Amino acid sequence: MSVNGVTSSTSTYETYQKSQTSAVKEQTTGKSPAAEDTGVVYEPSNETASKNDSVKKTYTQNTELVNKLKADQANRQQQLQSIVDQLMSKQGETYNKANGIWSILAGGNLTVDPATKAQAQKDIAEDGYWGVEQTSDRIIDFATALTGGDPDKIEEMRDAFKKGYKQAEKTWGGELPDISKRTYDAVMQKFDKMAEDAGLTTTNN
Repeated sequence: MSVNGVTSSTSTYETYQKSQTSAVKEQTTGKSPAAEDTGVVYEPSNETASKNDSVKKTYTQNTELVNKLKADQANRQQQLQSIVDQLMSKQGETYNKANGIWSILAGGNLTVDPATKAQAQKDIAEDGYWGVEQTSDRIIDFATALTGGDPDKIEEMRDAFKKGYKQAEKTWGGELPDISKRTYDAVMQKFDKMAEDAGLTTTNN
């Protein structure tokens, strides 16, 4: 046998052995020799960068919106005050008609015709339109409508009611009739009930 033949066979065998070794290693590690020689390059994700950017953000108060909300709140309170003033004054007027006393709002005319007096008496009765229950219910309904039923606004509406009542006394020229005082008490009790149902502490005084 020639030397060249032996050398050729040896080279072929060595090449085969190397390829077999590489195949076994790849099956065992799951990596090819080329993969082992390749370095791992770390690239930061965009998510991490965006998080860092968000931390650096600053927030500015929306002054225009804040002022709008304050104005809206003040407007609601003013509306309720005006409503209470009108309701209490009208209730007092009806009460006076029912009792034949018309000196304040009728320019000195002390007489009331029988039909007007009868209707007024019906209106201020316990279940009448200007009675304590219905009048106090209307005030609470207005307060609830103005605040959208927000329990956090109960005390603001209570304060607005008190101011409206005082304004009605000024309009009236002194203390309102007894029916209006009882209506005041009924409204305050209903505000208390609203606060209690909402789990809030009342400030009725």
